Amino acid sequence: MTLFDHQSQRELQSKAPLAARMRPSTFDEFVGQQHIIGPDTVLRRSIESDQLPSIILWGPPGTGKTTLANLIATTTESHFERVSGVTSGVADLRRIAGEARERLGMHSRSTVLFIDEIHRFNKAQQDVILPFVEDGTLVLIGATTENPSFEVVSPLLSRTRVFALQSLTDEEVGRIIAQAVAEPHRGVGHLQPRLDEDAAALLVNLANGDARAALNALELATAATNPDEEGNRKITVAVIQDAMQQRSLRYDKGGDLHYDTISAFIKSVRGSDPDAAVYYLARMLEAGEDPMFIARRLVVLAAEDVGMADPQALSIAVAAQQAYHLLGLPEGRIPLAEATVYLATAPKSNASYMALNRATEDVRQSRNDPVPMHLRNAPTGLMKDMGYGQGYKYSHDYEDNFAPMQNLPESLKGRRYYTPGDQGYEPEVAERLRRWWGARPD
Repeated sequence: MTLFDHQSQRELQSKAPLAARMRPSTFDEFVGQQHIIGPDTVLRRSIESDQLPSIILWGPPGTGKTTLANLIATTTESHFERVSGVTSGVADLRRIAGEARERLGMHSRSTVLFIDEIHRFNKAQQDVILPFVEDGTLVLIGATTENPSFEVVSPLLSRTRVFALQSLTDEEVGRIIAQAVAEPHRGVGHLQPRLDEDAAALLVNLANGDARAALNALELATAATNPDEEGNRKITVAVIQDAMQQRSLRYDKGGDLHYDTISAFIKSVRGSDPDAAVYYLARMLEAGEDPMFIARRLVVLAAEDVGMADPQALSIAVAAQQAYHLLGLPEGRIPLAEATVYLATAPKSNASYMALNRATEDVRQSRNDPVPMHLRNAPTGLMKDMGYGQGYKYSHDYEDNFAPMQNLPESLKGRRYYTPGDQGYEPEVAERLRRWWGARPD
């Protein structure tokens, strides 16, 4: 590296965001993720012994994936290459692989390839590096915020080990903020920021486990605060609120957080927990989830999980969907909340849904016998002469508006699909059916 290159690198480092400047240079400085890089972990020992296998680092933003890759770069004796899933393409990968093969053959030196946001690579791009990972020409480190089970092709995934990074705890984010405040060179210590206790707590809370979000907000808050006569910059709750604007919400409309959150919402409603249900509803709405998607799930919940225990539930859910369609945001959230609470507090029964499943199984596995003659439509004289509709009993001509008939095909005679539950409205339905079944032919 020339003197000019060294000076240019120092200049770039000084202009980098606080989150980039504060990246730890040793494992002792690394905060969090001790379950995978603690002193006695397999990954830590493999890094320190320079025997790193190909790995995928999977976790939310701001949890240390790129930082860990940087630490590997400084400790390995292998050649280290870095590319981005956003800006790099097949040509870059082919070039790196070719150079790596040459380097390995001529100098017996392996190459570590770090691909940031590997989920942005399509199948063809991932397939390019597969043979080089397989034969050991490249050691792959992939970093992704998306579930690698869905975003990394199976052959490549089977040749790597996935390490899941977790959101940082409030205590860990607090430690990172304290380091940045105290550090005079890489951090903002030279600006003498002074966070009062409430401001520091709010910054940690709003960061939501994302160290990068916390440090970016700290840098902005420090720069926006004028120093007092002693040079101190007193950062208050109001300044943090202005710098952070709102909590760093994690959500992806097509990824794990989308499915995890809607799953938690559905299971909370099914589990008759209105508080948890409303919480997950608010979380989805605040993150920008499509309210019509939520409304559709409410309609399904009403039919599947509340069912005949409270037949009114389906009307409430459909009304909420229509009300949102009429109102839009923000008022449309209110009927969605009402339907959520109604369904969560309603008696539950999946008897009608299970009846459908049992009937469907018979439809698929048993012969589809002809519809009994007395149930068939007879629009013509010929069909009447053939017996269509003969023997049908019009229910309203009989006492209690019920006439016993065998309506299933002969091969399914006597089969019962619907068994009422004991919640809400269904005991009344059960009693009515008991009266009728006594008169129903076997």
